[in-house]
Amino acid sequence: MMNIYGGLEKILDKSNIKYNEQMKSHTTTKVGGPCDCLVEPTSIEEIQKILEYVKENNLEYYVIGKGSNLLVKDEGYRGLIIKITDKFSDVEINNEYIKVYSGCSVPKLAQIAKQNELSGLEFACGIPGSVGGGIRMNAGAYGSEMVNIVDKVGYLDENGNLIEISNDEAKFTYRHSMFVDHPEYIVVYAIYKLEKGKLEEISAKMETNMNSRKEKQPLEYPNFGSVFKRPEGYFVGKLVDDCNLKGYKIGGAQVSTKHSGFIVNVDSATCKDVLDLIEYVKKTVYKKFNVMLQEEVVILGGK
Repeated sequence: MMNIYGGLEKILDKSNIKYNEQMKSHTTTKVGGPCDCLVEPTSIEEIQKILEYVKENNLEYYVIGKGSNLLVKDEGYRGLIIKITDKFSDVEINNEYIKVYSGCSVPKLAQIAKQNELSGLEFACGIPGSVGGGIRMNAGAYGSEMVNIVDKVGYLDENGNLIEISNDEAKFTYRHSMFVDHPEYIVVYAIYKLEKGKLEEISAKMETNMNSRKEKQPLEYPNFGSVFKRPEGYFVGKLVDDCNLKGYKIGGAQVSTKHSGFIVNVDSATCKDVLDLIEYVKKTVYKKFNVMLQEEVVILGGK
């Protein structure tokens, strides 16, 4: 195992390379089997060298951030996980523009914007992912989303070329961008265009949003946020409620008793528990309402 990935030790500090790493330590649901190797790059140059290495050695790889929208199967992932973390998270502020590298957490970015009296990121103060993941999924809450504030995005293509694109070129739609269609592309930075605001007003709006999140969402249990995309004309939570599935359990996975749009890990759930519960909810909702729910979460690994 180490022989295949051993060359990475010439690219990265050994402390940033882990072999046979349990992915449950890297997902917010706390489920998932081992990956062959996990690396945490600290610069664009390191990511470029990693991409060159995987290409030369014909290795499978997948890029993750905070793992907040990710399920890794119990069998694990046979390949390299490139984890973009706070080791790659510098922030540069230029008037109303913030350039931030993709490992920065979205809540941390929202706090930095607040401290600099920049308004526009208040909606994102409780989103548990990274900037890279937020761009990829066009993360949103409370009536706003990334598309409303992103000016430009920098990414590496599969050959390691650094490309900068505009908001329009990113093709943002509901919980989607061009990066969903091209998982081989790695978001390395985003430039946000915000507006000057008042610290008190920004703080008040963020506090309101956080209180709402705590009140309505099951933050006390490991979860990956909303399980399903919102079907046109419906609310997922109400559909699941009306099927009497609130609190329904399979193994250690449960439809949240606080918000039925969430599945939570209440008792050492396996990925199979979560996937079986997702499938059961989908079938039950379809049978009763003829509405086919679509997962928002990414499912990785397995045989």
